Formats: sequence, structure tokens, C-alpha cells
Amino acid sequence: MQFWPRKRAYRSVARVRYWAKSDKANLLGFAGYKVGMTHVMAEDTRQKSTTAGENISIPVTVIECPSIKIASARFYKKKDGLKLVTEVFAKPAKELGRKIPLPKKSEKKIEDINPDDFDEVRVNVYTQPRFTGMGKKKPDFFEVAIGGNKEDAFAYVKENLGKEISVKDIFSEGQIVDTHAVTKGMGYQGPVKRFGVSIRSSKSEKVKRGPGSIAGGWKAHGHMMYRVPDAGQMGYHMRTEYNKQIVSIIDEPEKVNPEGGFVRYGNVKNTFLLIKGSVGGSRKRLVRLCMPIRPKKQAPEAPKVLEINKNSKQGK
Repeated sequence: MQFWPRKRAYRSVARVRYWAKSDKANLLGFAGYKVGMTHVMAEDTRQKSTTAGENISIPVTVIECPSIKIASARFYKKKDGLKLVTEVFAKPAKELGRKIPLPKKSEKKIEDINPDDFDEVRVNVYTQPRFTGMGKKKPDFFEVAIGGNKEDAFAYVKENLGKEISVKDIFSEGQIVDTHAVTKGMGYQGPVKRFGVSIRSSKSEKVKRGPGSIAGGWKAHGHMMYRVPDAGQMGYHMRTEYNKQIVSIIDEPEKVNPEGGFVRYGNVKNTFLLIKGSVGGSRKRLVRLCMPIRPKKQAPEAPKVLEINKNSKQGK
């Protein structure tokens, strides 16, 4: 079965439908902005690798991660799923008003919440893109789950409501994460590009780049079935990639900024991650990073980074 329907995502911030289980009371996810790609020279620390102990080149994706803020705590009761009981806002920041209508006055305080009134607590957080160099001011706003039992999660919310959280508080180098992002949009495309349909002979009747006879024949169902590789929307879909490795977490942006900056992004100004391999989405798009929901039995060893390539991406 394919991904279906292949239609445009509802919004550019990916939705997380399932959260991993964790014994530690901490946020189970973070978010950053995709900068671009480069490569690092690293020592291969995998013992069973054919290049063990040698210096190898590893392609990495750079994700800039300015700190996020906890805007509110959301309390849920388990009844035919999770039902929202109440929500407590921290003192709202003016920048959040660019995204949502701010409450004039919080009706409840976190101290007024009785632990017996809820079964699960989560938090709404927002990013601070104004600290980056990409020119965006409106923050992105989304919900994140918290690990640990109910009491520990509630204590974590009490302590951190309205405070800034750094990516180093959530993840560590060498860790495995899941990435959730909306892919790069490609618009309306034909079946050859969209599904890899073979181009037919120059002497074929009617169309050369069409889906062929699979689209004909029996039509009693009254509509074209999803199995037919027709033209349509391609890209700008929400996709999840499992078990991506964090190669490095670095506080010094000058270690990665190339001459002239990254193409269509500029220079990195905050803490950034190097994720092994590619990550979905276009430049400047939000990428959500979460604890892995189906991690490998044994996490791979993190490569020892020796050098980050800083050659100009401008073609110079």
C-alpha cells in the first residue's frame, strides 16, 4: 500500500500522533529549522564496519535549534481517548501574540490544579525564530508530551512553565531520534514523475506518458481507484523518518557557517544539530525531533567528528 491520499499537508508544522514511552520526566520532543546539508570527516567507531578506525566522509543535515518556551500546560482525562480538562497559561510573551490570540488574564494557576483531576499532562511550546538569521518573526506553536509518571510530569510542568528549554536539555550526541517534517512541495506532476510510470514507445496511440490500460476497462465503481497512478499533487506531504542519529550538538555557529552562508538560509546563529543523512523539508522549514518510537535494540556508536566541511555553498 502507498501513502494515500497524496494531498497537501494541512500546515507546514508536522503533526506527531504517537509519543514514545520514557521513565524520565522531560519533554519528549524538540524542534528546529532546517538549514541545509554539508559533510563531516569522522573516525568510524563501528567495530564491525569494513572501515572501522578509518576516516570517512558522512553527509549531515544542519538543523538550527534556538531555545523553545513553554507557553501553557494542558491537562487531559482518559475517557474514550484523551479529553482536555483544563489549560493553564504562563505569563504570555508579546511574540506569541503573532501566532495566537493571547489570553488577557489566566483564570487558573498551576497551583490550583488537583492531581486527581487529570490523567495526563502535556505542554504547548513555541519556537523563537527571531533569534535566527532567516528573517522570520512569527513563532511556531505545537504540543509536546512529557515522559515519566503523572506526578513527575506535573512537577516538571510546575518548575518549567514559562521558561526556556534548550535542545541540550532534551537530546545528547549519538542519540537516535525520529524526525517529523513536511516535505518540499513540487506542485501538480504527471504519473511518470509522481509514480515512475514507464514512458511508452513513440508509436503508441494517444499518450506516451500516461498510466496505460490500467486506467481503462471496468468502471462499475463509478470513480478512478487509488491504485491507478494518475497525475496529481506531489510533495508538501507530512512524513516521518525513524531512527536518525544525532552526530553532534554544537554551541559555536562559526564551526559550520560556510563563506557566504548557506544557500537560501544565511548563517547559523544558535545551537545546531548535525543529523546523519538527509531530513525531509525545504530550507527554513520546521523539523520536529522526537524520542524514537521503535528504536533499534542496540544504538549505533556515534562517529568521532574530526572536521566539519565549511566550503562555500555558493559554487565559488
